[in-house]
Amino acid sequence: MRLPAVPRRAGKTRLDSSTLVEHLDVMYRAALAMSGSSQDAQDIVQDACVRVLSRPRHLEPGRERAYLVTAVRHAWYDRLRARSLRPQPAALDDHEQALASPLPGPAEVADSKRVYEAISQLSDDHRLVVAAVDVAGLSYAEAAEMLDVPVGTVMSRLHRGRSRVAAALGAARP
Repeated sequence: MRLPAVPRRAGKTRLDSSTLVEHLDVMYRAALAMSGSSQDAQDIVQDACVRVLSRPRHLEPGRERAYLVTAVRHAWYDRLRARSLRPQPAALDDHEQALASPLPGPAEVADSKRVYEAISQLSDDHRLVVAAVDVAGLSYAEAAEMLDVPVGTVMSRLHRGRSRVAAALGAARP
């Protein structure tokens, strides 16, 4: 059975699976920064993809990345709500799994893990801004739109978030 054609909306492009694949890396990095766990990040991205692909979405060209990071943020919030309602199993050690990968070296994995852990320790407001701008690569305007705050607030939270991450990394160095 063939599905009926979805009418094209003037000036907007349809968000489909091929477009989504182009942004999976950004979505994963944002989810990892929000959750602090690669296992959770993978689940969050999967939940966001299912939600986005569940019905036709039409976006203005160039807005896909901001929209998808917003979908990741909503999936993360859903996961936090669900987690608060049930007991949590013990987490696997992500660091050991990352070290088994042949691609990055041990020093890069350790540095990356420390950075993501430092970001995950920020307050929600700061973590979301750092994840959107520094991890997902959104512009200040895109992050402001995604979070529904003024651009100046994004800049302020980003500065404070970056300072706290830098302080955490400085304190963690041997």
